[in-house]
Amino acid sequence: MNLKNDLRDVGYDLIDSPIRNHKPLQLWLKKTFDVPELYYENVNHAFRSDTEIDIIEDQALRVNYNQQQQYKFNIGITVLEQLLVSLGLGNLSLSSKFKSGSSVSISYGKSKTLTIPSGIISRFFSMADFQHPNPELIRNANRNNILIITGVLSAKDLKATIVTNKEIDNSVTGELSDMAEGNASFQMTSDNVMEIYSEGNAAFPIAVKANRLDFDKGEYSDIKLITDNRSFF
Repeated sequence: MNLKNDLRDVGYDLIDSPIRNHKPLQLWLKKTFDVPELYYENVNHAFRSDTEIDIIEDQALRVNYNQQQQYKFNIGITVLEQLLVSLGLGNLSLSSKFKSGSSVSISYGKSKTLTIPSGIISRFFSMADFQHPNPELIRNANRNNILIITGVLSAKDLKATIVTNKEIDNSVTGELSDMAEGNASFQMTSDNVMEIYSEGNAAFPIAVKANRLDFDKGEYSDIKLITDNRSFF
């Protein structure tokens, strides 16, 4: 099963950067040609409204090790190393130990999804005002530069499978285990395949749902889902 496609089907973008501080109701700034950057930690820091927003758990959206994302080797090592950095395992330096191969696959376990229904978000903004006069905020709102995080899929467990094109030296397993200091385990499933497990972590974001706020001359118009067909995160 293709994890990226499964998540896109329900409006989520699989995170592929080392930045994993995403939370529901954050506001992010997305200007043309720029990567998104955190703008406000919570929508209530920028807007006030008579409508309260409750974050709920989506019991239907969970992922497991059967849903994996497979990459070509060098792309996969790049994505995996960035992910390991966010888990405090950036010292493993996988790219220096695995020079060539055919593929890298990544999957997750013990997942949880927190979300806010789009109707609640729309009601909030239809009644909202700024917390205080804010020229920069109205400029970004009118230019539709503001994204709101409306869902975050997190996981506690990570599994990665590295397939090389030559036999992996047995010493690599021990070396990586020492460097991980108990925060990850390494298992050879064949001469050229290594599996990496990092389990029992604090939950970390793996995918986000985000909507773009649509304002017209200071008046809220709509929210538009943008993570169902674009890779912003």
